[in-house]
Amino acid sequence: MAMTTHHRIFRIHGRVQGVFFRQSAKRKATELGLHGYTCNNPDGTVTIEAEGSAEALSALEVWCQHGPPAARVDRVETQTGEMQGFRAFEVRQ
Repeated sequence: MAMTTHHRIFRIHGRVQGVFFRQSAKRKATELGLHGYTCNNPDGTVTIEAEGSAEALSALEVWCQHGPPAARVDRVETQTGEMQGFRAFEVRQ
């Protein structure tokens, strides 16, 4: 039976830039077998766009609620997106 792949977009609000959030998100996403990217936004938020199993995406969402030790997450917005066919997980500038 083939695994169903899903696409989610997370926007993380709080003190999430300059605290290794993107690098930590890449490490967690890779550990979970997800593909996609993470990037900083001009408004101080971080976006994570990822594809993989529903279970792995749920685990990433739970991780996003706290992030790395130096982060302070105020809220996480989640939405479903269109499949992009990412082949790896990367940190974008």
